[in-house]
Amino acid sequence: MDTYSGLNEKQTEAVLQTEGPVLILAGAGSGKTRVLTHRVAYLIEEKQVNPWNILAITFTNKAAGEMRERVDSLVGADGGSVWVSTFHSACVRFLRRFIDRLGYDSNFTIYDGDDQKSLIKDICKRLMIDTKVYKERGLLAAISSAKDELIGPEAYAQINGGDFKKEKIAQVYKEYQDQLKKSNALDFDDLIVKTVELFQTCPDVLEYYRERFRYLMVDEYQDTNTAQFHLIRLLAEKYRNLCVVGDDDQSIYKFRGANIGNILGFEEVFPDAAVIRLEQNYRSTQNILDAANEVIRNNRGRKSKTLWTENEKGDPIHLRQFLTGFEEAEYIVGDIARKVGGGACRYSDCAILYRTNAQSRLFEEKLLMGNIPYKLVGGVNFYARREIKDLLCYLKTVDNARDDLAVNRIINVPKRGIGATTIGRVQTYAAEQGISFYEALKRAEEIPSLGRGGAKIMPFVTFIQALRSQMEYLNVSQLLKEIIEQTGYVRDLEAEGTDEAKGRIENIGELISKAAAYDETTDAPRLSEFLEEVALVADIDTVDEDQDKVLLMTLHSAKGLEFPQVYLAGMEDGIFPSYMTMMSDDPDELEEERRLCYVGITRAMKNLTLTCAQQRMIRGETQYNKISRFVREIPRELVELGKKGPKKPEADAPLKARSSYDQLKRDFHAKVFQQAPVFKVDTGQPLGYQVGDQVRHRKFGSGTVTKIVDGGKDYEVTVDFQKVGVKKMFAGFAKLQKI
Repeated sequence: MDTYSGLNEKQTEAVLQTEGPVLILAGAGSGKTRVLTHRVAYLIEEKQVNPWNILAITFTNKAAGEMRERVDSLVGADGGSVWVSTFHSACVRFLRRFIDRLGYDSNFTIYDGDDQKSLIKDICKRLMIDTKVYKERGLLAAISSAKDELIGPEAYAQINGGDFKKEKIAQVYKEYQDQLKKSNALDFDDLIVKTVELFQTCPDVLEYYRERFRYLMVDEYQDTNTAQFHLIRLLAEKYRNLCVVGDDDQSIYKFRGANIGNILGFEEVFPDAAVIRLEQNYRSTQNILDAANEVIRNNRGRKSKTLWTENEKGDPIHLRQFLTGFEEAEYIVGDIARKVGGGACRYSDCAILYRTNAQSRLFEEKLLMGNIPYKLVGGVNFYARREIKDLLCYLKTVDNARDDLAVNRIINVPKRGIGATTIGRVQTYAAEQGISFYEALKRAEEIPSLGRGGAKIMPFVTFIQALRSQMEYLNVSQLLKEIIEQTGYVRDLEAEGTDEAKGRIENIGELISKAAAYDETTDAPRLSEFLEEVALVADIDTVDEDQDKVLLMTLHSAKGLEFPQVYLAGMEDGIFPSYMTMMSDDPDELEEERRLCYVGITRAMKNLTLTCAQQRMIRGETQYNKISRFVREIPRELVELGKKGPKKPEADAPLKARSSYDQLKRDFHAKVFQQAPVFKVDTGQPLGYQVGDQVRHRKFGSGTVTKIVDGGKDYEVTVDFQKVGVKKMFAGFAKLQKI
């Protein structure tokens, strides 16, 4: 038992509780990965469980990789037989073996977000659906939500019969699924849904995996959706040795379909479950934990737990308020520079976290001006870049020629003189014959409407067929190099000679390196497996901990990470929590935002700085925001205020210029207000309200007009809204209505 001597009392209890359902409520930084890996070791070494019979599931490749390394170091050679996987990777493995039972080929393609958007766009065009009314993103979100709840197209249509808009969505949903199957493709949601369908319709397959995985462990259980819950329950039903680990206080992915009810209601589904709380934190100082505890205590929908630590009390929480977002960014970047310059930390020790991606711009500008290296997490995914998508679509076509989307993308890359008319005629022929687009291309000479256009198609088909014949004896990197050479893709970029082209060539080189690394580390490289590995990469998996760079990311992206120095920016009502949340009548919305704040606070190990601005320009409007209610929930004795920013000026007082550019900008705006009135709102008509009147804004709700300034071209109106505080806006844009 020496292996387990380093565990605390509750961790040891969690490791030793091996039989039956177990719920481990693991607070932030409480060592849950350590518990899970030691639990695997205990099952193998002390309980003599066959490693083959253990399945450990988590959410990201990064977390799965860390768990795999720790299991191997604890167990040695036996650890390799334990399945350590993400939900999606595990389901891909199930489906590669048995998806033929559902009418698919085992070399199915996995569609990413861009592929899905392209397919939805094509479907809307075919069904003559106005994408200004039915946005592609909204249609995909509705379909994804339905899949999360295991609602298929037919059931969706039945449930929403009589609702015109949802009937349209049902129409798109059905066509979307039909096209996926025709292309022998699955989207990310389908990986879970189809596995559940497989288990429900093929009892022998389910029985095989129930016998195979007698012990199940699921990490980050608070992030599971309904489909994932059913998947786990199906697998665990026979032996019931299910251990789930999670923290309801860190459930922040409702927008992705996560169902907090899975963890809160675990004991209702499994009444005999053992519940173990891990509350000792190994990451943060006690002051940081006290702040987190006080904030999250305001939520009602949670299981009670209080984080504590044997670490030092630490510095108080630093709170800094500034006049503008510009000054906020200037301070944070300057503080990082001072700390790194003074040897207190490295750049990679620092993370700037914010609620929305749009907040990153000012920080990026300041970091660039300060010549400080940084990485923006959540930008354009490497595999979503044009040149990478093009080459991956060549590989997809070679692997699965039924993937119409991939074939369509590359048929004219590089230019082959195959026009839109020719492609349209081939697509029509394919639809009439009930065959794939590529199969129709192979029969181009039989399509009478093509004429001479068919001659341009055949070289493309010959090229793809030649590549398919080479799959047997070429590995992935060799196949990729062959595609690049034969298409002249890099030669065309070299001929451009631009910086952008050079960057794209470098990206292609990185893709070749990725393929070569896959070939070297895989016993039997297969193109399908490589494409699967690429498709399942998440943003957070690209974070390189060895790079000495400041990390910028949203709070959602930061979950699971930790940093010695954390800056939580934009801590204002209206930003965090957002206006949408504050205006919502659903208290669960605010509770989710508070959990997100709790996640942000608990990312910090040594120092936590909270910043806010008194006024901020958002979508062209200057907004005056109160300090976030989440900050106000932190006891005063835990907070060090430091130097306050300057007082808020009067609404019509000019800001002091910081530079010649600011002076010019101020002068420019001043001229507008000095001109004689050119026109008034509503072509000279009076506003319809005055100072003291109650007005309504379409977004901010009702409020009181406190000031009106005649700006010549428009009126500048200041309103104190009941829910979101003081806002200053132009009347022409605001469209305020007197109540």
